[in-house]
Amino acid sequence: MKYYSLNKKAPNATFKDAVIKGIAPDKGLYFPENITPLPDSFFENIDTLSYETIAFEAIKQFVTPDIPEDVLKTIIAETLAFDFPVVEINKEISTLELFHGPTMAFKDVGARFMARCLGYFNQNNTKNVTVLVATSGDTGGAVAHGFLGVKGVNVVILYPSGKVSYIQEKQLTTLKKNITALEVDGVFDDCQDMVKRAFLDEELTNKMQLTSANSINVARWLPQMFYFFFAYKQLHKTHKNIVFSVPSGNFGNICAGMMAKQLGLPIHHFIASNNENNVVTEYLKTQLYQPKPSIQTISNAMDVGNPSNFIRIQEIYKNNFENLKSDLSSYSFSDDETRNGLIELYEDHNYIADPHGAVGFLGCKAYLENDKNAHCVFLETAHPTKFLDIVTDIIKENMALPPQIEAVIDKKKKAIPISNYEDLKNELIKTIAQ
Repeated sequence: MKYYSLNKKAPNATFKDAVIKGIAPDKGLYFPENITPLPDSFFENIDTLSYETIAFEAIKQFVTPDIPEDVLKTIIAETLAFDFPVVEINKEISTLELFHGPTMAFKDVGARFMARCLGYFNQNNTKNVTVLVATSGDTGGAVAHGFLGVKGVNVVILYPSGKVSYIQEKQLTTLKKNITALEVDGVFDDCQDMVKRAFLDEELTNKMQLTSANSINVARWLPQMFYFFFAYKQLHKTHKNIVFSVPSGNFGNICAGMMAKQLGLPIHHFIASNNENNVVTEYLKTQLYQPKPSIQTISNAMDVGNPSNFIRIQEIYKNNFENLKSDLSSYSFSDDETRNGLIELYEDHNYIADPHGAVGFLGCKAYLENDKNAHCVFLETAHPTKFLDIVTDIIKENMALPPQIEAVIDKKKKAIPISNYEDLKNELIKTIAQ
């Protein structure tokens, strides 16, 4: 498989090169040259297939021959070392729980898959690769854990000071080893802008190999297709017209779901459930795509004012607005509405969600007002204890900490405060000497 830049001013790349570079030389996102749908027999027999087999068949065309099939099967087995249950909320709505991994967030799958791909590519390389990543919450912890101790890989994580939860911060600042956390005086967009600037800085890129572990990297983005196949396997016998409501920030997750549909997965519709960072919600109303500064909310991982992956979604739909709109609805919800969603899930359905899942639940309710024949699945993207103070304050109920959270909560934070790009550049230069 070859990948082309969406800016269309760079040579095509192999999967290996796309993973190592992160973004193309013309600063465009990589996109696969071809998407070959899976045969009908795959979906007819999906009940007989293991999750590992489903994932292998879904992603094989995108990574071979750069990763041999036997190695890919091992990577997938190590990536999917936890469960992905669907839980019924009521007859019309279910939730797909994506928080059973080591950092209790959906990003564990992409981070673990990418770390193992990069480890394979780098196994005989004497030159270190530096993974540079901005996080609005869960990406940082998932990437830190996924890459911890990987040979020849240094990880530098930028996160906005005071704008991630206490536990999210612990997960990305307490691992040490090859992980460096930079606490940025700013918002997520400032972190993301610094990362993008570093990739443009030839003084840096001539000295070190930089790659990204945000969902702009194909090895972080594409494995997120797996969830949608797993949910379909669990639901398709009892529910038709399956709709996915995806809490959306940088739009990598929902974009991966759309790739799954391109492979033939019978997804009826998608919902991009936004908080008050509603660029895409407004786009679907006005056909005007207008990025804007991010707004801080209680669903902080979605506080993104310029979602990087939306350009991939437009590519999937060949920039045809009507075709996109036929597959995608989007709704935006305030913090007060999110709080009410958390209360409703707890009091009416005995389910404790995190704020992002609550936004997804509200998206389901809004969509079902106009489509009574659908079954809507919202993605519960993080365990509620990752937002312990927020959730317990809203539902007035204490929660026991799972082992993954207990393991980090008392560890000492180690983060380097930075204020601007020059601070970041100085820290990156330090890693060259390591």
